[in-house]
Amino acid sequence: MRKDVLDVLNQRKDLKDFVRVQPQWYRKLTRNPQDFEALEIAALHHYEKTIPHQVQKFSNGIQMASMMMHMFNSMNSQS
Repeated sequence: MRKDVLDVLNQRKDLKDFVRVQPQWYRKLTRNPQDFEALEIAALHHYEKTIPHQVQKFSNGIQMASMMMHMFNSMNSQS
């Protein structure tokens, strides 16, 4: 693998861990170092850090809070 690609991987722990988890990226980067942007996108999807993933997590949190509020309200109204 080229030194410049290795330097970037050493600087970014998340990408280095992703390449370790999915070794096919090591082969891809060795053959075509320009695919680094595709690596970053794949890592974002793997670690669920894309905007749709974040929106879904936020939505799930709001839904859980709403469910808890309804549960507490129903417990208080029974008392």
